[in-house]
Amino acid sequence: MTRTVSAAGPTLAVVAREAGVSVPTASKVVNGREDVAPETRRRVTEVLDRLGYVRRPRAGAAPPPGRVDLVVRALGSSRTGAVLRGVEEAAYAAGLDVVVSADRHPQRGCLDRPAARGSAGVLFDVGELTASQHAWLARRGVPYVLIDPSGNPPPGTVSVGAADRRGTVAAIGHLVALGHERIALLMPGRPVPRGAGCLPVGYRAALAAAGLPERPEYVRVCGSDGQGGRTAGPGKARRLTLELLDLPEPPTAVLVGSDALALGVYEALAERGVRAPGGLSVVGFGDLPEARWAVPELTTVRRPLREMAATALRLLVRMAAGEEPVTDRTELPAPLIVRASTAPPPRDRRAAACG
Repeated sequence: MTRTVSAAGPTLAVVAREAGVSVPTASKVVNGREDVAPETRRRVTEVLDRLGYVRRPRAGAAPPPGRVDLVVRALGSSRTGAVLRGVEEAAYAAGLDVVVSADRHPQRGCLDRPAARGSAGVLFDVGELTASQHAWLARRGVPYVLIDPSGNPPPGTVSVGAADRRGTVAAIGHLVALGHERIALLMPGRPVPRGAGCLPVGYRAALAAAGLPERPEYVRVCGSDGQGGRTAGPGKARRLTLELLDLPEPPTAVLVGSDALALGVYEALAERGVRAPGGLSVVGFGDLPEARWAVPELTTVRRPLREMAATALRLLVRMAAGEEPVTDRTELPAPLIVRASTAPPPRDRRAAACG
């Protein structure tokens, strides 16, 4: 049987009938409501995509002009605060309104709503999007920019990040200049194959440049929950640091892939009665407020989230105006900020414990 869909696109009633659900249930999926069973959501989503349903604004409702959407992982973190400040400042300068929503794994409603609101485009600070989400946005011609993506987006996807590899090389170079030869790496996320990922690549390159051997027992991964790269947290960093300290020849310094994980390293040191930097020099990654609150203040690679977010907003505005981006990937500098958590290596373990 041939089914004919009007040029204006399928109605929600048609979607509901095709998916075998009620119209209110289909509406919940479109609007991103949580009270829908996963299997029902999947079935309705497949029909929405197959029929090309696009959520329409209410009759007579004129969408406000000059509006963009920002989707973040979660509200309340210092990381999100930096992103919000950057977007807000750039949007104010451009005369734009910003609608913010929190959704670590954007669902259909999160993608539909910007079009229904008449948004000029969408900024995503969610780590990464799925292949189907990239395809959905491309089919509908929605301009979007990724802020600090955790993986490698599809070709043609516009993103803004930091020069993490250069920052890693600078951090290891700083430790080598202080006299460290036994330098560990504590990474967030899943294990990364050789040759992939900025942290391990920069780490290996810097060790090789200094003529230092790579020691596999010094490289530890905090693990992931499998949900877009969300990391295990300071508790796991604490346990891995204790393992490093128990090695027959423990490291004298450690580069940690985030400031939050570096606080877990501090916990392990306190537990063993070892002080930073006298017992172990510590370098973080991020330069979020936690780095300045820590005792001692944390030496860290600055990841300019605020500037990244502002740059992404300006790129999105130009894309919405029809301009082609000069490059898919824009990288901002990631300088090393030296504070009090790094020093020359201790002469012996007794001196390390005394600080």
